[in-house]
Amino acid sequence: MASRQKSELIIATDAQALAQAAAERLLARIRQAEARAAICLTGGSGPAQLYRLLATEPYRSSAPWERVHWFMGDDRFVPIDDPLSNMGTARRLFLDLVPAPPRNIHPIETETTSPDAAARAYETELKRFHGADRLDPGRPLFDLVLMGLGDDGHTASLFPHAAALDERERWVVGVKEAGLEPFLPRVTLTFPALASTREMLFLVGGHDKRQILTRVLSGDDLSEEDLPAGRARSNGDLIWLVDRAAAPEDRHAGSLVED
Repeated sequence: MASRQKSELIIATDAQALAQAAAERLLARIRQAEARAAICLTGGSGPAQLYRLLATEPYRSSAPWERVHWFMGDDRFVPIDDPLSNMGTARRLFLDLVPAPPRNIHPIETETTSPDAAARAYETELKRFHGADRLDPGRPLFDLVLMGLGDDGHTASLFPHAAALDERERWVVGVKEAGLEPFLPRVTLTFPALASTREMLFLVGGHDKRQILTRVLSGDDLSEEDLPAGRARSNGDLIWLVDRAAAPEDRHAGSLVED
């Protein structure tokens, strides 16, 4: 079994402190970028409070929106105006409420013929933006990748025991059926593309996530299950930003974020 990447656990006191800490880390990565910055967003309920916060002051006025490009780590194969669309949600909660240039928003084209076709098109878009057909650890694709954690241990749309978990060449793949509700086709970045970042930031909140987070962070080689989030790696920093309700009781935080 490959050695696990060293990660940092940061515990926020509550959901509001979690969102504020995430916003500060995101803005710090944008400011550190030499020219344009690339942020890969995530879906689900976890980042909603962060997204709403980014549309308010002082965050709205402090971000250099004109040089930030926004991507999506995965999306459901539904129209962007569907409530289940991850990019649609991000647009409603903050991207349409801030001066983000439309050309800087890069959705997965989910109204094409199939998830596989959407995956191929998005991979082409990522390669065009990156200016290369191969990922280079010394030149990350993203400045920050947001990640979530599902109740079954999935992250992005990389589900337990799926063939996509072992994909090493493709940057984006189609997913015919999700591993849990809603059972919709999806499109997801693969682990190599997600790893091509200066920082991978997992956001995990709520007591209902404590058990699965404990299992993922334990690092145990469990033969009967597969926890995709535990396989995630980053070419840069790997940060688990969690609130106190989700934090495993036997883990010590690298730092504590107070509200």
